[in-house]
Amino acid sequence: MQLMYLMAITAATHSIHLSSAYFVPDKLTINAIVEAVKRGVTVRIVTPGKKIDTHTVREASRACWGDLLEAGVEMYKYQPTMFHCKVLVVDEYLVSVGSTNFDMRSFRLNDEANLNIYDRDFAALQMRIAADDMAKAKRITLDDWRRRPLVEKLLDRAVALLDPEL
Repeated sequence: MQLMYLMAITAATHSIHLSSAYFVPDKLTINAIVEAVKRGVTVRIVTPGKKIDTHTVREASRACWGDLLEAGVEMYKYQPTMFHCKVLVVDEYLVSVGSTNFDMRSFRLNDEANLNIYDRDFAALQMRIAADDMAKAKRITLDDWRRRPLVEKLLDRAVALLDPEL
């Protein structure tokens, strides 16, 4: 799955939308996303807000947002309830949906399955759902990320050391 995600990200020409319950990308993936933004691709990522079933993943995820936010990735934290979506939409054409989280555990350890659909109408439907989710989410800016409390920053860095295990 990681290879498919990387190929989709590197092939994107205008948009990437990712909704992920667990978003803990490795350096290679972060670099691929940053390079996509440099090519002019709009990247939006929605992750869970405070209501999450594993706080460790949230802290590890937050630790890697700096490079993404600096590059211009739009990061959102879903607010109303727990957010357990796992959807990737690229160029409003490719949709990948299934059980795969965007983390090394899903990519390397878990038995995950996604369905990849190449269909503009289905992608448009997924983008309408994503827009509704983003309307219920809080956008996180680079300034927000930098101004988070010191305790949160330290916790994020400490938990990020566990990335390969998450």
